[in-house]
Amino acid sequence: MLSNEPWITLGRDIYLEFEQDCLDGLDVEKYRKICEGYRSLDRAELAALENGLEELERAMQNSARVSGYDEPSDYGAIKAAAPGAARSAAPEGEALKNRLRGAWLGRMAGCLLGKPVESVMREPLEDGLKSSGNFPLSRYMALSDFPAEVAAKYGFDRRDFWIDTVHGISPADDDTNYTVLALKIVENYGKDFTAEDVLHGWLRWLPYLSTCTAERVAYRNAAAGLLPPDTASYKNPYREWIGAQIRADFYGYINPGDPEKAAEMAFRDASATHVKNGIYGAMFVAAMLAEAAVTDDVMKVIRAGLSVIPEKCRLRDDIERVIAWHAEGLDAGAITDRIHSVYDERSQTGWCYTNPNAMIVTMALVTGGGDFGKSICTAVQAAFDTDCNGATVGSVVGMLAGAGGIPDKWISPFGGRLKTAIAGYGEVTAEGLAEKTAEIISN
Repeated sequence: MLSNEPWITLGRDIYLEFEQDCLDGLDVEKYRKICEGYRSLDRAELAALENGLEELERAMQNSARVSGYDEPSDYGAIKAAAPGAARSAAPEGEALKNRLRGAWLGRMAGCLLGKPVESVMREPLEDGLKSSGNFPLSRYMALSDFPAEVAAKYGFDRRDFWIDTVHGISPADDDTNYTVLALKIVENYGKDFTAEDVLHGWLRWLPYLSTCTAERVAYRNAAAGLLPPDTASYKNPYREWIGAQIRADFYGYINPGDPEKAAEMAFRDASATHVKNGIYGAMFVAAMLAEAAVTDDVMKVIRAGLSVIPEKCRLRDDIERVIAWHAEGLDAGAITDRIHSVYDERSQTGWCYTNPNAMIVTMALVTGGGDFGKSICTAVQAAFDTDCNGATVGSVVGMLAGAGGIPDKWISPFGGRLKTAIAGYGEVTAEGLAEKTAEIISN
């Protein structure tokens, strides 16, 4: 029912605004109890208090900064604060198309691997995998793999998207919807599209209830007449969540060898919905994919991603922590332990925040060593936002390896076919999407 749909009004999500402001280094502790109190109110009570909630939101956002960095959200300031990336010659012809097919297939496969356990915490996820003989994770998860009592205990029997329930085509999901939608936006508005064009395209081609968190808020704001960047900040406690990061891949696909251009396009898209580290996560991913098209070196890919975000920001600090832990000799499990000690997956904000998920992506890339299956499985097994991270890692490693470098066991269950919620793109194939992507690059 519409009355039960989340992410439309502030409501009890005012507590998420409190969590967001804490992460942003603002002095908001005095607001904790009042924000907690709103969580117990019903929808009607919260609706009557919406104006007061807006005032509370503004008061918290205007609180003094006690920690953290002064992180910009405009492109000029971000570019000035970032080291900058070198440009490389892109592959051509079939070599390029092979990489593009790999990226599209990898994104689909990684998303499909993580989707059935999205929002499952690490402990029940590992328990479930052990009960099904699939720990460490090494194959797609099937509902029939789990003992009935385990499936009931963790609610697996109430979930969809298991590999034995998808019937030969990858189902629609926001992580793949947005990649296809980015293609359609560039097709229709050109490579010089604006943040306003992004939201205009959403209103035309993307169903409202196919959006989540920051994207749903920005969609609501745009429909009410706001324009970017205000769409990203007005009543939006999700403005540094993972949403922009999952929308960025296509801008890397169409800028092979040019991380800065990929990041700049990702900025335009992200600025419609996100600020600060929410934007940086999108730029990081787009730049990695642009670099992945021209190298087989995972560390070069990650360094390209870091080259386009500010030298002083929380996201860079967190990603470099993962790199340092790996350099110390820690394996994927130990690095995952440390990520979980820094960010709490049981917190809604922590679970879906850009930074811990970018840390998991980085961890899976450095420990996976370019092996497709190992990389996506490591990303998903780490928990947090499993389908988002599986999709991003699959996309990057798929671009690195090319379609021929992805074992058939990850492709054959869905045959390179994908459903989407995007108007005009109800069912697509990785082959067709790669062809369209190559056409955009050449134009």
